[in-house]
Amino acid sequence: MDDLVTARLVLHPMTVDDALRVMAREPAADARWAPGYPDAGDVTGANRFVSTCAAVGDPQPFGAYEIRRREDGCAIGGVNFHGPVDEDGAVTIGYGLVPAAQGRGYASEALREVLRFAKASGVARVDGDTEHHNVASQRVMAAAGMLLVAEDERLKHYRITWYDDDTRPWST
Repeated sequence: MDDLVTARLVLHPMTVDDALRVMAREPAADARWAPGYPDAGDVTGANRFVSTCAAVGDPQPFGAYEIRRREDGCAIGGVNFHGPVDEDGAVTIGYGLVPAAQGRGYASEALREVLRFAKASGVARVDGDTEHHNVASQRVMAAAGMLLVAEDERLKHYRITWYDDDTRPWST
């Protein structure tokens, strides 16, 4: 699986070994990690990826990606598909950045690239959610074209859809 590259970022597909290092918070000898990376969200995403690999095999290209700055290769967060595309053509995503990288447009840039990639790969729908107090994440999803579709007592749920039931590219 190749890296996904944007103007300022490299979204590097993780291997199980990469994810295990994140879970252990022990970088490879050649890795560059920003202070605060990985955080609890990165560890959770790596754990989900490893569990998915154990249950159904490596879901790449719909797995976990480490977000790295192009300028220095330093890991600043992650963006993850929460498993392979389901029978409805949908995937769920999550993302996060270390505090020092927040507020610079990196999350928007990474999310836009993941959505572009998902659409180009024939995905019909991408879902994501955020806690009510996380206004920055709500703005990132809205700016990337995701719509608020539901809320519950804890979360706001966002979605972007590209195909209706009659045009799904995976229909038989």
